[in-house]
Amino acid sequence: MDLGAFSISLAVKDIAASKAFYEKLGFEAVGGNIDENWLILRNADKVIGLFQGMFDKNILTFNPGWDQQGQETGSYTDVRQLQQALRDNGVALVSEADENSSGPASITLLDPDGNPILIDQHR
Repeated sequence: MDLGAFSISLAVKDIAASKAFYEKLGFEAVGGNIDENWLILRNADKVIGLFQGMFDKNILTFNPGWDQQGQETGSYTDVRQLQQALRDNGVALVSEADENSSGPASITLLDPDGNPILIDQHR
């Protein structure tokens, strides 16, 4: 099961302070908009998202169809196929993609400790 690119989406209290901190660790902003309270930071192939006021918990994020540099991959497993495979494996989903749709869609689930996992397809 290929989930695509991996990142952690952090629920931060002060996006400017968080940005400054992660820059000291070698991360650089590569996307997002600090005025809209979200940024994507990268250090080589490590990716973190900073999100202020958008959600309560940190989220493990997977992006089918993207590599770790945020570039489209040639082939990928569509989020709707991943959704069906997860269901077939007995995984409960918190939110689901419309099976009759195509293109961008997302699903969410929780790990056994209640950590949210977002599988977010952008293409």
